[in-house]
Amino acid sequence: MFSPSQEEHCAPNKEPVKYGELVVLGYNGSLPNGDRGRRKSRFALYKRPKANGVKPSTVHVISTPQASKAISCKGQHSISYTLSRNQTVVVEYTHDKDTDMFQVGRSTESPIDFVVTDTISGSQNNDETQITQSTISRFACRIVCDRSPPYTARIFAAGFDSSKNIFLGEKAAKWKNPDGHMDGLTTNGVLVMHPKGGFTEESKPGVWREISVCGDVYTLRETRSAQQRGKLVENETNVLQDGSLIDLCGATLLWRTADGLFHTPTQKHIEALRQEINAARPQCPVGLNTLAFPSINRKDVVEEKQPWAYLSCGHVHGYHNWGHRSDTEANERECPMCRTVGPYVPLWLGCEAGFYVDAGPPTHAFTPCGHVCSEKSAKYWSQIPLPHGTHAFHAACPFCATQLSGEHNCIKLIFQGPID
Repeated sequence: MFSPSQEEHCAPNKEPVKYGELVVLGYNGSLPNGDRGRRKSRFALYKRPKANGVKPSTVHVISTPQASKAISCKGQHSISYTLSRNQTVVVEYTHDKDTDMFQVGRSTESPIDFVVTDTISGSQNNDETQITQSTISRFACRIVCDRSPPYTARIFAAGFDSSKNIFLGEKAAKWKNPDGHMDGLTTNGVLVMHPKGGFTEESKPGVWREISVCGDVYTLRETRSAQQRGKLVENETNVLQDGSLIDLCGATLLWRTADGLFHTPTQKHIEALRQEINAARPQCPVGLNTLAFPSINRKDVVEEKQPWAYLSCGHVHGYHNWGHRSDTEANERECPMCRTVGPYVPLWLGCEAGFYVDAGPPTHAFTPCGHVCSEKSAKYWSQIPLPHGTHAFHAACPFCATQLSGEHNCIKLIFQGPID
């Protein structure tokens, strides 16, 4: 089930050590225009040849902008908290030999390891669909991994810019904690949700929280960019676990641990499942023609043999042009098998293996987009509320980010085998 290359990467005693992977929700294995450099749909975090982590050291309270600039120009990492025009607290950070730091954001500047842009639902994310104003921060968050086992990964809001600084201006939410250290939130915030029970078919959604610049956990603000912070959640931490979701206000990332990925189906396994379904020669119950899921690298073009399904009942057919009813919406059709009226869409195999919670056969489709995956994976994602806009949450297909609808957000498919 697992390819040798995957075992090499994931076996704990072999180099290079993989900490985990970030997978962007809404993409089916790659970006629509192809993965390029640091901009891709999936990013693996490996142990660096040399540690690049930082930890807080000296704190300066400064009354003039010039003095603040002098400290930030020293070439050391620092976080500046502007309290007023004439008071800034600058926390210097020093090298930490025990951690590796990875930064995520919209900026293409060199401190960003993984460039993330706004996800457009339905994967219509091509050059023509330009986001007019992105809500993702240029330096959105940083993930710090311990260089020694168990390689714990922690998330913090905000990333250091090209001058190695993080600036929290006058308008940003910031405060001094009872123990005296400064902390703050970024404009649109970094939200995290740890599923209860890890990333398995038994998991249940956890509660969405906000992560501060120093990695503390807070309840959500009233709206995404409200000035007032939520309440400190003392019994929760910023440690990422397999299946943790990170929302950057415009894109949501899934964190998979190396161990979790070791137990996840691979692309080869999904391809084998596709061939198995096609080998069973499912037929259109009306046209009696054989149906086949297109190969993974042709996952954008509707093909002649492509299976289509009625999403209200799950009956799988080939494409046909009848069943329109004048009293329904354009996409609504009447199923010739059971007369149920509902959306009629082409089915697409979910190819991003990182979203699967098990290695089961592709038997269920998300509604209304028609992406197909295993039953347990479909049911898992159907119950996960994902942030949408500034204060809404809704379940979405992990393969295309389309908002889910229908009674259960997904449907069991009913294939008809060959008659002979």
